[in-house]
Amino acid sequence: MNTYKLLTPGPLTTTDTVKQEMLVDRCTWENDYKEITQKIRSQLLDLAHAANGEYTSVLMQGSGSFVVEAVLMTAVSESDKVLIITNGAYGKRMVQMAACIGVNHREYGVGYNEFPKEADIRSLLREDRDITHIAMVHCETTTGILNPIEMVSRISKEQQKTLIIDAMSSFGGVDLKVAELGIDYLISSANKCIQGVPGFGFVIAKLDKLLACKGNARSLSLDLYDQWEEMDKDGKWRFTSPTHVVAAFAKALEELAEEGGIPARSARYKSNNERLRKLMGQWGIDAYIEPDKQSPIITTFLFPTESFDFEGFYNFVKARGYVIYPGKLTDINTFRIGNIGEIHEEDIKELGRIIEKYMKVVTV
Repeated sequence: MNTYKLLTPGPLTTTDTVKQEMLVDRCTWENDYKEITQKIRSQLLDLAHAANGEYTSVLMQGSGSFVVEAVLMTAVSESDKVLIITNGAYGKRMVQMAACIGVNHREYGVGYNEFPKEADIRSLLREDRDITHIAMVHCETTTGILNPIEMVSRISKEQQKTLIIDAMSSFGGVDLKVAELGIDYLISSANKCIQGVPGFGFVIAKLDKLLACKGNARSLSLDLYDQWEEMDKDGKWRFTSPTHVVAAFAKALEELAEEGGIPARSARYKSNNERLRKLMGQWGIDAYIEPDKQSPIITTFLFPTESFDFEGFYNFVKARGYVIYPGKLTDINTFRIGNIGEIHEEDIKELGRIIEKYMKVVTV
């Protein structure tokens, strides 16, 4: 079987030791397994700078999108209204979710390579007094843009709005002081910057906000409050939990600490990203997002020419051991390369050598 390193924003390349944790079968109702769950919940609060007693954490089966929908389903009651700020496909997905589950909402969208504007947000809140919640994606992996979370947080606190942040692709790779920012619900996933594998997501929630949500959800399996209430007793999941994935995540958390925590991992990702953008630029392949808006997670690149054969480029790189994103989400011709996961300086250098070979032998 061919093996590849994944230059994607998740699933991503994991360590052999994380993979090995999945070779052991575990029982969901045994105390040792429930203790793993409780330890993970505590570690997540530490990583979020939210272990102050005002926050709690809850794990939920499924992909990141499942957990985003669970938060919208639970945190936004029938009498509430959420302002969803969008500049990419994952913000748009929140709008789709809200429409599908009947959550009252309003969208404020800007260009995929633009930041939301503070003046516009304030104007919308003045105009629409029914808005009670604000939701936004932090790192939009549509493009790699890193949205201005501090600005949105400041407005949310001033206006006393409940703040929901989809930090799917940033938590663990960007240091987020959740309590200081006043984020009420932060959502992420096991298979992103913590460097686990797909199978569950998690929410770091302001406890008083979550307690007020009892009975809000219009779904049994996506009821975040009920999931938390059961899990908070002794670590037991309401329904069958992804035991192998949970064990792998526990190991991934250990390895994050061994690396030096979020600051060290963030520095590695940032170095990877800067080196990647530099080497691509040498071959006339420019980044779509300006450097001051770029996340250290994933970069969207413009086709160097209109005749650029992306499929040929993709297959050339894959045949040499690296998989990049095969599709685009922007209106113009672009492709994406991630640099998170178990990816180091030598991997980016090797990718550079592969791209150099391609560009020298193929007319683009």
